[in-house]
Amino acid sequence: MATNSKRFKLDDGSEDASSLQNFLQWCDRVGLKLNHNKVYVSRKGTQADYGMLAKEDIEEGEVLFIIPRSVLLHHGTSKVSAVLEQGKELLESSSGWVPLLMALLYEYTSPESPWAPYLSLWTDFSRLDQPLFWSKEERGTLLRGTGIPEAVERDLANIQKEYSTVVLPFIAQHTDLWNPSIHTLQLYTRLVAFIMAYSFQEPLEEEEEKEGSDDDEEEEEKASNLPMMVPMADMLNHVSNHNAHLEYTPEFLKMICVRPIRKGQEVFNTYGQMANWQLLHMYGFTEPYPSNCNETADIPMANLYKVAAQGVQSDLDRQLVEEKRALILKMGEKAAFIFGKQGCLTDMELHTTLKVLCMSREEFQEFRENEGWEEDEEADDEKVSLAFSNEGLPGLPAPWKWLIHAAARLTLDSYGSAEGGCLDRDRVLIEDKVQLQGLNPRQLRALQVRHGQKSILDRVLALTQSCTSHN
Repeated sequence: MATNSKRFKLDDGSEDASSLQNFLQWCDRVGLKLNHNKVYVSRKGTQADYGMLAKEDIEEGEVLFIIPRSVLLHHGTSKVSAVLEQGKELLESSSGWVPLLMALLYEYTSPESPWAPYLSLWTDFSRLDQPLFWSKEERGTLLRGTGIPEAVERDLANIQKEYSTVVLPFIAQHTDLWNPSIHTLQLYTRLVAFIMAYSFQEPLEEEEEKEGSDDDEEEEEKASNLPMMVPMADMLNHVSNHNAHLEYTPEFLKMICVRPIRKGQEVFNTYGQMANWQLLHMYGFTEPYPSNCNETADIPMANLYKVAAQGVQSDLDRQLVEEKRALILKMGEKAAFIFGKQGCLTDMELHTTLKVLCMSREEFQEFRENEGWEEDEEADDEKVSLAFSNEGLPGLPAPWKWLIHAAARLTLDSYGSAEGGCLDRDRVLIEDKVQLQGLNPRQLRALQVRHGQKSILDRVLALTQSCTSHN
């Protein structure tokens, strides 16, 4: 591991070389131990921005670096931790991020911050490029149908509300620590994006059967799952087929090699099982098509209802569809059905919805009177999972296939005729290396998201196409 006399591998000639040098020296001072014999940090030869590369061959199980918990930056380690603890009830919000954001607002703008060499790597956060920072027109044109524009609009509304109703009143009570002219909404928004892209949440331990768990224990568990900034670990880029993993111990966090890494290869962590739309929304990047094995596409439940209501002639039948919809929502079904590369990932929810929507009036009345199915008639999880896999979809009952097919078609239509709107146009574009080189980074990432989603929906259409009329 690290020694006192070490030489840091830097991006020679890079404008950020000095910041990176200062950061690595800071790591040495605070006891963050990097395995200098095997890895180095660089901005050259990496997938995006900063990254970590193998200096020599690395075998499975080797430790790449160790981070003392004292180095982590969160509301409990910041200089303003006591103030944040005293005011924790005033800082409660739907996001749960305000305590960390208040700590970051203070530490980022304090020249004396112990984390200054770390935070200086993100000068003005200018390299953050989530759709949060795209123009509304860009989001609407490039990402129409993907669900990202709607998610960003919710984010912006929530950030504005949180800042005005929680942050500003708290700042007003502590003007010796925060200043509204410095700690502005713009900076707050950039810090939200910073947390989205770079923070970690420590996994909660598997809950065991406990007798006599009290509210204090529940609050402590909830607090332990708040986001935190983890220097060095956040330098690693993500791929779904990663080769390193962050492990948590009471004293340290360790990045461990989980499969052999050859000299010159990049060290990749994983941010979890994330589709490209999630990666772009939260982190500002995508995995090249078709390498993301976690790619997904949503079919909104609303589209399934629209299809179910098509062709309904009488007011009585329309009322029946609405009653079915209300009951399904009451049962807690999701707002969208998620399809992955191997089939539906929300199979139980889709099974329940289709079964209810295809009930006759008499069957539905009996279902309501019985408050659901009898226990011995409930669907077997394994059988349902198989039925809604790619292998099982063609064998579903004809009315079910028709509903899925028509809803998938309706969802594909939502991408519209905007740039790359149709599947064939995106397919041609993504396979043409010359055209790809002419795209700017935002256009390329949006294309990866669109094409990945639409390819899954197109497969759903193909697997349910044998029945394209309601039986």
